[in-house]
Amino acid sequence: MGDQDLSTELVGQGYQLVGRHSAVKLCYWTRESLVRERDCYKGRFYGIESHRCLQMSPAIDSCNLSCRFCWRNQGWENDAVMPEYDDPEQLLDRSIDAQRRILSGFKGDPSVRTDRWEESQAPRHIAISLTGEPTLYPKMNRFLEICHERGITTFLVTNGTNPDALRHLDPLPTQLYVSVTAPNREVFRRLTLPSDEHAWDRLEESLEIVRNLRTRRVIRHTLVRGWNLGWIDAYADLDLRATPDFVEPKGYVYMGKSRQRLGRDHVPTHEEIAAFARRLAQRTGYLVLDESVDSKVVLLGRTREGRHLPAHAPVDPRGPIGPAPAGAR
Repeated sequence: MGDQDLSTELVGQGYQLVGRHSAVKLCYWTRESLVRERDCYKGRFYGIESHRCLQMSPAIDSCNLSCRFCWRNQGWENDAVMPEYDDPEQLLDRSIDAQRRILSGFKGDPSVRTDRWEESQAPRHIAISLTGEPTLYPKMNRFLEICHERGITTFLVTNGTNPDALRHLDPLPTQLYVSVTAPNREVFRRLTLPSDEHAWDRLEESLEIVRNLRTRRVIRHTLVRGWNLGWIDAYADLDLRATPDFVEPKGYVYMGKSRQRLGRDHVPTHEEIAAFARRLAQRTGYLVLDESVDSKVVLLGRTREGRHLPAHAPVDPRGPIGPAPAGAR
């Protein structure tokens, strides 16, 4: 990472830099899982053990969007596939070492069970998100392969504007998140501030690709009051292009750098998110499966089966694929 000021700022915010373009950061819910035995909504929805989940990015300074609701640093990104990148084997090892360093202070804490702390030293889930656009990392396939060889499930989160990367994923992640944060081209342009005028077209292309990927697929709608909350029919049409296994309408959270771009009045209530989710379910034929009030998120699913991933050991990344919902094209 060439920007020393950026590196200093990230370290000050609690990031552990594990390479030239990669970092790990302790998730709030990892801490909660250790101290209070409370898991995040991914635990409630999918069976993830938050104290064994590692949050990282292999592309901390690469992104082609500048989303107003993003809590991360912005203004320093490259928006092309990275010409230089961290070695995938070293990246995984260093990421696990960084997670262990972060969690070392919890050892001996009377509020933390010894067995849970010991389990946290061997991550079994990796959330490849954190900051940047991870599909710009050229060695993603090898990184996923190594994780799966070690029995680590992978959650890959992408903004969907790099369809070629999705098309060439091999192996596929255990679960693929695609963020669809706007109902149409104009809202997308104003809310995500893409660096390329064709970003919306590429997102639409990605939805067609996602439709045929044999893995667990989730479309996430991060909803900001006054910006992109509404447009039920438009969101439904986009969701039905991809026919994901799950859809997560989720409320914007007023935190981090997003506070410089948005106000508290842009934060929707959980009731608003739940109402949006119910209307979206009616329009798509999906089922309302669950919700997390703490995280202001609702889970919609194609069926009531196959929600939870194994907590340990290798998984088949193709996962259970249910029948298409009513109304799917």
